[in-house]
Amino acid sequence: MVRVVGIDHISLRVSDFGKSRAFYGKLLPFLGFKVLDEYPDAIGWTNGKTRVWIGLADAEGRTRGYRIGDIGLHHYAFELRSRKAINDLQAFLKKEGVTIVDPAAEYYDDYYAVFFLDPDGLKLEGMKWGEAHAKAARARARKRAATRKKVI
Repeated sequence: MVRVVGIDHISLRVSDFGKSRAFYGKLLPFLGFKVLDEYPDAIGWTNGKTRVWIGLADAEGRTRGYRIGDIGLHHYAFELRSRKAINDLQAFLKKEGVTIVDPAAEYYDDYYAVFFLDPDGLKLEGMKWGEAHAKAARARARKRAATRKKVI
């Protein structure tokens, strides 16, 4: 059976390469990415596991623009290490003047996220799931271990 083991890269087309390069050139290093390769009309970053590329859309594509709800990519989510990292990302986004469409909050059971827009209006997300459940499980395990020690 063929099985996907990860997502290697995402490639985004942008309307204004300079503006998007400046946006992603700040965001991605903040998220732990470094420039992988650069060309006159494209640039890619990597964190050693995932790559993100941007390139200039063709002339026809630049006339239409992106709209959430169109066929195609709805949003791209970056999984971060902790809820604190989500809060740090939101502070960075505010400092940079990035449009935050849904502020840092718990959107589903133990799913904490912040949603924001790139210069073309593409929705991006920083998220962390499972942190509260994992913390509760560790506390239960410590309690069981302490109870076992008392019995012995």
